[in-house]
Amino acid sequence: MPVIDVHSHDVPRGWPDLSEVTGAPGPWPWLRLETERDAMIMVGDREFRRINDRCWNPQVRAADMAADGVDIQVVSPTPVFFSYDRPPTEAAAIARVFNDLALEICAPMPDHLIPFCQVPLQDVDAACTELDRCLAAGHRGVEIGNHVGDRDLDDPGTVEFLQHCASVGAPVFVHPWDMTSSPRISRWMAQWLVGMPAETHLTILAMILGGVFDRVDESLRICFAHGGGSFAFWLGRFDNAWHQRPDVIGVSERPPADYLNRFSVDSVVFEPAALRLLVDTLGADHVMLGSDYPYPLGERPVGNVVRSSDFLSDAERDAILGNNATRFLALDPTSGGHHE
Repeated sequence: MPVIDVHSHDVPRGWPDLSEVTGAPGPWPWLRLETERDAMIMVGDREFRRINDRCWNPQVRAADMAADGVDIQVVSPTPVFFSYDRPPTEAAAIARVFNDLALEICAPMPDHLIPFCQVPLQDVDAACTELDRCLAAGHRGVEIGNHVGDRDLDDPGTVEFLQHCASVGAPVFVHPWDMTSSPRISRWMAQWLVGMPAETHLTILAMILGGVFDRVDESLRICFAHGGGSFAFWLGRFDNAWHQRPDVIGVSERPPADYLNRFSVDSVVFEPAALRLLVDTLGADHVMLGSDYPYPLGERPVGNVVRSSDFLSDAERDAILGNNATRFLALDPTSGGHHE
């Protein structure tokens, strides 16, 4: 059984001037290289995130994977590049640039690095077109942000895109992004510590209460980052609200607990007690190993919590470490992770 990390990110070691790519003024992301190994992602003249060559160097990534006992990584875009706030033609051009560069990063290790693409989610036709192009080029799935402005994943256009993903067999990884800022949440990295988990929690609710799982084919394979935020902890509250206030709670045909078999979450929750809640709530067959590699808020060594959680049976641990992801990614379990 290969150990599969479904949640990691890449950043290329530079890219073309996005003002020239799009024909539109910025501020656009660019990379300020500081050494051979260190860089700063810039957005216009603003420093966004300090990174190192783990983001772009497959050899460095391979060494870390070997040290952590990981055989395969799903490599997804870093959400700052999504460009959902730009016109669709510009976002589509940006997606093409970063999707093609992601293939170059993963190419030296085709059996170990699985690229996921990004799409211009604000336009369903453009998103479907880019997904199809990327699947033909070698991407295995798609990472999407959890909202486009004030439109969550129950937006009709996004639902149509998700149905397209189901029809072409593309797994979907949902990552929170673009968290609300305020003086209260701008301290102590609270956008990441509070806002990011809340965004994921909100989006799972939107898919349930907005009726998405009632409309999209059951073949859709979708996974939410960071353990699904606080969704599992508050499931009882959601069910209670669905029964007590059906006049305002949403349009889902059934209570939230009835949809737990329709999605998965990753294991980036850092504590065995939190992982136990996920397993008790969703079932071990709906939790997959994730790390958020190579960012400092991720888990290292990757899989440490899963491996050290003594409440898991051997079968449950194997499911979380790799067997569930083998199904999610439609890999051939007999070929060491090759695509079926």
